[in-house]
Amino acid sequence: MSPRPANSRPIPPAPRAAPADTWWRLGWLGLATLCVLAYLPALHGGFLWDDNGHVTAPELRSLSGLGRIWFELGATQQYYPVLHSAFWLEHRLWGESATAYHWLNVLLHALAAGLLVRVLQRLAIPGAWLAGLVFALHPVNVETGAWISEQKNTLSAVFYFLALLTYLRFDQARETGAGRLNSAGRSYVFATVFLLLAVLTKSVTATLPAALLVIAWWQRGRLSWRRDVAPLLPWFAIGLAAGLTTAWVERKFIGAEGAAYDLDFLQRVLLAGRVLWFYLGKLLWPADLSFVYPRWFINASDAWAYAGILATLAALAVLWRLRHRSRAPLAGALLFAGTLFPALGFLNVYPFIYSYVADHFQYLAGLGLIVPLSAGLVRALASSPAWLRRGLPAALVALLGGLTWHQAHDYRDNVALYRATLARNPAAWMAAYNLGMELAARNQTDDAIASYREALALRPDYAEAHANLAMSLLTQPDNKAEAVTHLETAVRLKPELWQAECNLANTLITVPGREAEAIAHYKTVLSRRPELAEIQLNLGIALQGQPGREAEAAARFESALRTNPDLWQAHFTLANALLNLPGRRAEAIPHLEAVLRLNPAFTPARQLLDQLR
Repeated sequence: MSPRPANSRPIPPAPRAAPADTWWRLGWLGLATLCVLAYLPALHGGFLWDDNGHVTAPELRSLSGLGRIWFELGATQQYYPVLHSAFWLEHRLWGESATAYHWLNVLLHALAAGLLVRVLQRLAIPGAWLAGLVFALHPVNVETGAWISEQKNTLSAVFYFLALLTYLRFDQARETGAGRLNSAGRSYVFATVFLLLAVLTKSVTATLPAALLVIAWWQRGRLSWRRDVAPLLPWFAIGLAAGLTTAWVERKFIGAEGAAYDLDFLQRVLLAGRVLWFYLGKLLWPADLSFVYPRWFINASDAWAYAGILATLAALAVLWRLRHRSRAPLAGALLFAGTLFPALGFLNVYPFIYSYVADHFQYLAGLGLIVPLSAGLVRALASSPAWLRRGLPAALVALLGGLTWHQAHDYRDNVALYRATLARNPAAWMAAYNLGMELAARNQTDDAIASYREALALRPDYAEAHANLAMSLLTQPDNKAEAVTHLETAVRLKPELWQAECNLANTLITVPGREAEAIAHYKTVLSRRPELAEIQLNLGIALQGQPGREAEAAARFESALRTNPDLWQAHFTLANALLNLPGRRAEAIPHLEAVLRLNPAFTPARQLLDQLR
């Protein structure tokens, strides 16, 4: 070997390409940053609509509460134990901080988009990053990203994509020969665990095994029982069990049954056709997005009602004919419709009482269109100049990000959300009613009354709106007569609404000549809820004001104390009643002593006790 010249420099080693994982992490950081920027208007918002029903309730915040989340149906709003375990842990970490929940939800949404990119890269689908960015920044997903309750969407999507990605590894490992069988087995086990985590977070992810069959058909043009179907049979069983459980819980614990859900099979078929085209339209043209959309009336005698299902069948027929040219459009359509199936109307879900459609229902389903359209755009631009090949996708992402940023303003707080909903859907009685409750909580009584009246104009038979309107009216002078009328209407419409009947009795007792009606209402409530000590107390006070009913009043006070021995007001009223009953004066003393033990600052009890001694 000849010596190196003295003035020569060593030749540097060739640069090594960055690992794919590194590029993905860097890309995901950029995607997550864009996602956070787009969702900034909602990140510091408060709890929305039913968020307080999902964030862990006080009685479930202990270790025994965590056990109840897993093993007691009805302990949580829906039986999604992985979701509610996550909420349990999050409450331990940051308590009632709505901001922390919002940040986590947006980051989970970004993580789901990043995992989507990995899946598409493994499937060698072009435009993986474009599809991930469109999914992350599409405004139709704002309802999921900005609403804490929809952590069930974002968290289940993370598990969904992990299961999908791991299953694809399993499928690839089977192809590499016997030496990789152990690796394939491990991948299958991990994929199954991820699927279980997904369906126990939100059961719509039970559609994943069907989606895998569609992907296998798209790749190879046919399905093999041994390779494609058999490994997914346990997954179908898991999905079926999860779906049936969720449907049963929706009916029995959440209330998704009754007249509002009475659709025959033909009506449900027609509804499904309309739902599919509605979601397609919102994906392609995301204008006038709303938290609550108008609730349609499905009339099977109207010829136009058949347009949606007939157009769906025609579109599927065309895509089937085109499958020899490209299977991708049909595969995307099947993924879109199949993932939407749980929300097409064949199964009852509680939100159908307000509307048959909601943006968060198509969170995963929308990928059936986003992915093939993104891939098609990238392919179409492949031979274009660089400025167009890069500029057009960038412009699309920027446009979607701007729309998402604008839409996120609606989710700042409940007042903003309900007002935006009413602006786009003036028939949204639920939004008008909830706005009234929110304004009443902020002591904006006049505005609250106006909102309740708006809700009742839209739905006159809504008992809760009558009851809450009455309570707002009672805070203002000269409205007692109208308040009584609304409370009576609420009780007539919904007799099980015992709080309204209690408020009616409490109001009637102050109206001269209507005391007997108040007593009757108290007794009706107690016939249904005998454990309510405060109502026993109120009934006793009402009876105490009636001549000759002192003994009956005392019996009610004693009943209240048997239910709640620490109710000091019952001790005091019972003491007063005993003082007016022959031969029972001495019994008043221990009750007065109990008052002072429970409420030492209550001077009337001390004064009365001093007189007796």
